[in-house]
Amino acid sequence: MTSKRIQLTLFADPLAAGSIENIRRQYNPEQFALIAAHVTLCREDELDALEHILQNLESAALPAIRLTFGPPRRFSDGKGVLLPALGDNDAFQDLRARVLQGVFAQPRRHEPHLTLMHPRNSTCTDEVFAEIEKNTFPRSVEFHKISLIEQKIGQKWSVLQEFELKKAKPL
Repeated sequence: MTSKRIQLTLFADPLAAGSIENIRRQYNPEQFALIAAHVTLCREDELDALEHILQNLESAALPAIRLTFGPPRRFSDGKGVLLPALGDNDAFQDLRARVLQGVFAQPRRHEPHLTLMHPRNSTCTDEVFAEIEKNTFPRSVEFHKISLIEQKIGQKWSVLQEFELKKAKPL
């Protein structure tokens, strides 16, 4: 049995994520206590060659990315709620490919999202979802660093290492 998990994560800036964190705190306090609002960049099953991936992160000048999010959507038989990233998310997919370069010839496509209610430790009802839909969430969020994080099962996630992304060029 695995006693810990790791992943690469893009944490949402706390100022941009205020309304997201308010919903998480109210309707999913257990997950809120474990980890801040984030988009998972690479799951643990993609990190077997971690040393190679860390070299990619340290040697590449990776750009910051901006994701645009849609309205709340239920998932996992309606138990969970997320904010899906809209569009083709090419910048996100390219970032994944560059981080995983030399490990996977073609990394699987991962659909970015921000989880409001995780079905592992919360259950959304029609009434709760109606309340969530009344909120205003950030339309887009820019991510400026990649965090390597670890969770000892059942405990809060901790940041092991962070990698700054280059600032996006002004339009």
